[in-house]
Amino acid sequence: MLIEHTLFGVQDKVQIATDRIRQFEPPEGYYVAFSGGKDSIVVLDLIKRAGVKYDAHYNLTTVDPPELIYYIREHHSDVVETHRPKETMWQLIPKKRLPPLRNMRYCCAILKEGGGKGRLVVTGVRWQESAKRKRRSMVEQCYTDNSKRYLHPIIDWTKYEIWEYIRTYQLPYCNLYDEGFHRLGCVMCPMAGAKGMARDAARWPKIAAMYRWACNRAYEKAVADGLERARNWTSGDEMYEWWISGKAGIKELPDQTVIFE
Repeated sequence: MLIEHTLFGVQDKVQIATDRIRQFEPPEGYYVAFSGGKDSIVVLDLIKRAGVKYDAHYNLTTVDPPELIYYIREHHSDVVETHRPKETMWQLIPKKRLPPLRNMRYCCAILKEGGGKGRLVVTGVRWQESAKRKRRSMVEQCYTDNSKRYLHPIIDWTKYEIWEYIRTYQLPYCNLYDEGFHRLGCVMCPMAGAKGMARDAARWPKIAAMYRWACNRAYEKAVADGLERARNWTSGDEMYEWWISGKAGIKELPDQTVIFE
């Protein structure tokens, strides 16, 4: 619950979050990393409620759900800048000669994490999201860019509190949540697992077809470059089927060397 009665008195998590935002406000204002997901919606509203200076940014990954893009266009004209990547996912896969994997998510670093240099970046990261995120701090330094820091003002919120806030303040949200999607991100992200990737492929067949096309280009380039890994498949279609099967993993490809968190 957003308002909790504890042994130490009443705790208002909305007030606590807005106090955190006001406490760390930098002179130039916050760089708000906006994704259009439920956590991001709440953070942006809290930023406004806190009355601090900010500019909100959305990174277009080129594999975003179309419904999410339409939602942002309709309801968040205040997101001042949409960043388009220098390379699309369909260029990256052939270049890397492999689609992104759970343990080799080169796409995140290139398509999503480049903004906010020299700024204090506000995100919707929460401890409840994963075991790895439980080790995150509310304020922390970016491990790849010393000029960038992060503030996660709702790090201790639960998903139930996120939805309580959205409903209490009647915030519009992407309709994909009403279709049963729990998290919104790149279509066919390998972190969703085999079931999630299959669901996405059925929901957005044109994007799935583009992934298959990119896998064929990746396979052709791997063969042309004489990579040992190319021997694992006989075609790009076979690479694609391996990728969506849930069998794709770092242990199967020992020559992988570039790994991103």
